[in-house]
Amino acid sequence: MEEGIKEMDIKQFLRNILPNGAYKVLKTGNLRFKKYRYLIFGRKLVPAETSKAKPRRIKEAFFEKYCRGKGIDIGCGNDKLNANCIGWDFEQGDAQYLSGVPDSRFDFVYSSHTLEHVMDAGVTLRNWWRVLKAGGFMILYIPHRDLYEKKKTLPSRWNKFHMRYFLIDRDENPDTVGVIPLIKRTLSNYEIIYARECSEGHTITDPFIHSDGEHSIEVVIKKL
Repeated sequence: MEEGIKEMDIKQFLRNILPNGAYKVLKTGNLRFKKYRYLIFGRKLVPAETSKAKPRRIKEAFFEKYCRGKGIDIGCGNDKLNANCIGWDFEQGDAQYLSGVPDSRFDFVYSSHTLEHVMDAGVTLRNWWRVLKAGGFMILYIPHRDLYEKKKTLPSRWNKFHMRYFLIDRDENPDTVGVIPLIKRTLSNYEIIYARECSEGHTITDPFIHSDGEHSIEVVIKKL
């Protein structure tokens, strides 16, 4: 895009050439159309779970330990982990497969609050692992069932697209997946650096009120 062409110029051009109904669908339509909306208009910066965790991670030297080199942030929206990674969201392709991304491409792979959305969590982890270099780190940040959902069965009160809940250490039928058992079933040649509950700033325990602060499980896995 030429430097002089601004987002408002593109919007006005599309408004002029498209029927009003078609423009509205492109601008505010469902997921099928949001891909094109984001590709054309871009995404606004909306701080989300990654931004919430940043102050804690800075204190823990998280970025120096696990985010060196080139990374990919899967499902980032417009809230990327740091400047060292590229963003991947549904306008780039299906997070479950990362089609077109070469094997062993990245020094770190990060994903925040995405694994609960994919059709097959095992297939997804294998493909995220596939694009990670040996010696690199895969970092999972996923909602903790008892901190976020505060219920044991689907559907989620807060996101109709959630397909599973997560605990750290155990599966619980019918809807809860243990992230450590999932890793054991799915990956090989790994070391779990840690898997822990992150609840900094979390104060709301009422199941009918959306949680505040961090309400997640954070897992760091090294590829051997």
